[in-house]
Amino acid sequence: MKELRDRGRTTPQAVSEGIRATASTVTTAAAVMVAVFGIFATLDQLELKQAGLGLAAAILVDATIIRALLLPAVMRLLGERNWYLPRWLGWLPALEIDGRAGTPQAGPPDLGSRDERTGPAGAP
Repeated sequence: MKELRDRGRTTPQAVSEGIRATASTVTTAAAVMVAVFGIFATLDQLELKQAGLGLAAAILVDATIIRALLLPAVMRLLGERNWYLPRWLGWLPALEIDGRAGTPQAGPPDLGSRDERTGPAGAP
């Protein structure tokens, strides 16, 4: 979402596109982890059953309630305050996207003409 915001999207657009882009990955990973930890419930040891059930429930809550409902809602409510960085954290390095820190990106970088024998223009 931060990368989309740095590329010039508004906060609502960045939140919407960010959630949409990562939803399938998060959902798939959560489903796999719930299934794996759910297998622990079939074991004989009570401690492993409890741990498996607890982990499966926690991941299910995280993937559905936290990431699908609360995260987009809170980010939408906070608006531009999402991107506020306190002065005392100014020592952190700036995130660079395609070599440009915080500049909008219109499209893929221009690699020039391509020759099949030599690769991109200027390459040996």
